[in-house]
Amino acid sequence: MALGVGIVGLPNVGKTTLFNALTRAGATVAGYAFSTVEPNTAVVSVPDARLDVLARMYTTRKITPTSMTFNDVAGLVAGASKGEGLGNRFLSYIREVDALAVVVRCFKDPNAASGSTGVDPLGDMAMLNLELALADLEVVNKRREKIAGTARFKPGAKEHDELQVLDRVAAHLDAGQAVRSLTLVAEEEKLLRSFALLTGKPMIYVANIAEQDIREASEAVKALGAQAAQEGAEVVVLSAKLEAELRELPEEEAQAFLEDAGLQEPALPAFIHAAYRLLDLLTFLTAGETEVRAWTVRRGARAPEAAGVVHSDFERGFIKAEIVSFQDLEAAGSYPAAKERGKVRLEGKEYVMQDGDVCLFRFNV
Repeated sequence: MALGVGIVGLPNVGKTTLFNALTRAGATVAGYAFSTVEPNTAVVSVPDARLDVLARMYTTRKITPTSMTFNDVAGLVAGASKGEGLGNRFLSYIREVDALAVVVRCFKDPNAASGSTGVDPLGDMAMLNLELALADLEVVNKRREKIAGTARFKPGAKEHDELQVLDRVAAHLDAGQAVRSLTLVAEEEKLLRSFALLTGKPMIYVANIAEQDIREASEAVKALGAQAAQEGAEVVVLSAKLEAELRELPEEEAQAFLEDAGLQEPALPAFIHAAYRLLDLLTFLTAGETEVRAWTVRRGARAPEAAGVVHSDFERGFIKAEIVSFQDLEAAGSYPAAKERGKVRLEGKEYVMQDGDVCLFRFNV
């Protein structure tokens, strides 16, 4: 399962710097608004130290982590829904992603889109969320106009029920509220999925800070965190500039650089794993002499579904799954030793997958 994350924010907040830090893509970064016009896209491996442990255990050099796709789009400005700046048409590039990472500036910048060097994370959050809501409202209203006639003159048609849902969604968006905050039943959620509404996606805020603010949270970061908590959103605090510089250094130099900055590890893995939590995903593993590999499923997935992620034939012909937790396997030191300790289990079709399960699927062709 490939996870897609769209990176959004105002101009000059560090979106493309973060994108480069994540991907080493070398996208153009400039000190002026709208330096990103065409979207930047790259696939990133999800860091997982368990794969290195398994590779040593199975003496294989082939390691295949699971991956995540990042899309960096142009900055939004106030009035984008009315054509200000570059408008909001470029948002179509991220309608199919699974989640949004909203980068919020928590450092002073003379090139800020507002023209002020001050820091206003709450104002920036509010403006961004409003523009995203207005972009969604445009999509919803187009559909409402298209089906209005049929809904009005054919009360029994499916368009009648659809219009009732869309009217409620439109009112919510018109008030500047995100679709994810609207209470919906399963059928309504299914209907809205086809519109790929931006405000219906899970969201994570990225507080982009100055390097000198790493050791202690600033008032701007605290304010952002408090507002995000009210929305039920998570905040990752990082210095995109610092992270991008770290990615360009050899490992030993990067570690020394981290220590000088007062950090134990880069913030990027924390950001990636936060996105996983946001989407309620988990990772299971397969291991052998030819390859160790990480796979992703939604939390709550059962064993046959996980087998189908590896290969569709595995799900169709699923019989059983041999499963051992990574912790038990690491403690035992080998798969045979884990079996001797009774840590390897045979699980059937109703087994619910757990993060870190190391699996061998049995199936009929």
